[in-house]
Amino acid sequence: MEYIRLRFQSLGLFLLLIQSQCLSSAGITKPNFVLMMVDDLGIGDIGCYGNDTIRTPNIDRLALEGVKLTQHISAAPLCTPSRTAFMTGRYALRSGLGSTGKVQVILFLGGSGGLPPNETTFARLLQKQGYSTGIVGKWHLGVNCKSRNDHCHHPNNHGFDYFYGLPFSNFNDCKPGEGKDILVDLQVALWQLSMLAGLGFLTLVLVRLTGLLEVSVKLLTTLAALCLLGFMVWYAPFGLMRTWNCIVMRNHRVVEQPTNLDTLNERLMTEAERFVERNQNRPFLLFLSLAHVHTPLFISRDFSGKSKHGLYGDNVEEVDWMIGRMVKTVEELNLSERTLMYFTSDHGGHVEDSDTHGQKGGWNGIYRGGKAMGGWEGGIRVPGIFRWVGRLPSGRVLEEPTSLMDLFPTLVKLAGGEMPQDRVLDGHDLMPLLEGKTQRSEHEFMFHYCGVYLNAVRWHPPDSDSVFKVHFFTPNFSPPGAVGCYHTKLCMCHGEFVTWHDTPLVFDLSRDPSERAPLRGETEPRYAEVLWRVREAVEIHHRTLSPVENQLSWGNILWKPWLQPCCGIFPFCSCSEDNSTFTHNIGEL
Repeated sequence: MEYIRLRFQSLGLFLLLIQSQCLSSAGITKPNFVLMMVDDLGIGDIGCYGNDTIRTPNIDRLALEGVKLTQHISAAPLCTPSRTAFMTGRYALRSGLGSTGKVQVILFLGGSGGLPPNETTFARLLQKQGYSTGIVGKWHLGVNCKSRNDHCHHPNNHGFDYFYGLPFSNFNDCKPGEGKDILVDLQVALWQLSMLAGLGFLTLVLVRLTGLLEVSVKLLTTLAALCLLGFMVWYAPFGLMRTWNCIVMRNHRVVEQPTNLDTLNERLMTEAERFVERNQNRPFLLFLSLAHVHTPLFISRDFSGKSKHGLYGDNVEEVDWMIGRMVKTVEELNLSERTLMYFTSDHGGHVEDSDTHGQKGGWNGIYRGGKAMGGWEGGIRVPGIFRWVGRLPSGRVLEEPTSLMDLFPTLVKLAGGEMPQDRVLDGHDLMPLLEGKTQRSEHEFMFHYCGVYLNAVRWHPPDSDSVFKVHFFTPNFSPPGAVGCYHTKLCMCHGEFVTWHDTPLVFDLSRDPSERAPLRGETEPRYAEVLWRVREAVEIHHRTLSPVENQLSWGNILWKPWLQPCCGIFPFCSCSEDNSTFTHNIGEL
């Protein structure tokens, strides 16, 4: 009996050893993922997409060694909804992050809106497959819900083991001298009301002192209190905007407040490299979400004045160097054949952003419109490059419609995970297209939202190479004749800011990618069919939508002091990260 027991023990140990080796082997064969996203980069800013004056050799090399997508589409033309869709594989309004009015993105880190805790990101599913997951750079999907430390919207609560970077974004308020971005008209109104109340108070004081009228002390005290309250309503959230919103966090801890832009890029790259180095012997996901090229533009000293296009061109060329540095890290660690690398932008360039020195936003090439302009191509068509040495063909160009939302199913399937069955997903696995196993995109229809409003629909008929797009409404450009909303700096999606078309505008993007000449029934044989098929698709799509809490309501976006991330004792929030550990010789340019 003892002999039999020992034999069974030996067999059990042998089976455990085999299982351990199989799991280890499976872990090694799982690919790594390095996702690189630029903020507000126009598709026309990159050499491999047609720019011949801004130097982007590292990004161009990725395209030469991988697959370039020419019709890669963001699910929204603004940061917060676009990144929501990217992370979840779902249109942003399914998560409550589509705008119903003026507020189109998260405006305060001290607000309670953000990516809901019940949403599933690709990072969370990869985490379950044994991946080490990290995000370095911009988040802009919220932090807290009910208390300063609940971190319900934070990256660590959405599947990322490690976070270093900007929980908010890089707005003008973050750079002294660049002016203000957030609710500027409201700020002006509050300031003017405060000044009027102050003048009224001083007038009554003078009247009392000169004896012209009897003015009670109680009235003066009440008016003084109202003046102080009005001033604080303006100054507390808006006057200290740089302190509240412009911060750097490492996981849940605020490590810099306000952000030092002079050293930010170097620190982001160092953190990204260290993450890859730490996890080189296990499967990892790194999302490198750059702060460039969102305004205010800032530049490292070694890139200043290097391009032919001023400060914006300098920024793009620094981005290219950062991408090259990330690729070099992967190659030096011999990870190229085990790593899928991806390059994109969250949406198109901001065409209205300029000053006396020239254009500060990106160039969207031949495509009409830009950031915040709903479904116009310039705001949603972005670079899309995949490189995976030994797995994907080199130099392949795909002209089929694809989406940033496609990253969700693509990553999850490659990692061996299972797709969620409890929610509607809008992305499709890209690997069959990238590898050449299929020639057609699974996106027959794509829906282009401006906030929560369905702005346009793309239809790629199964029996045709055409890509039709139907616009139900378009933004009202200002001044008349402009191709942008220069009076408001960003186009809106509602009310008097848009024009609804009784007969929708129809374009064939395969023949008219610039959307210059709307089709008519007399010139397009399929005109009536396009309208009919799109309306049918819209009805089916609408049946998949469920009511959710609006994360961008005034109640969710306005600043709440008790939610404000802070290093130090609130409201005395101030700290500076030790930058001495982030020195790096970038070498000759």
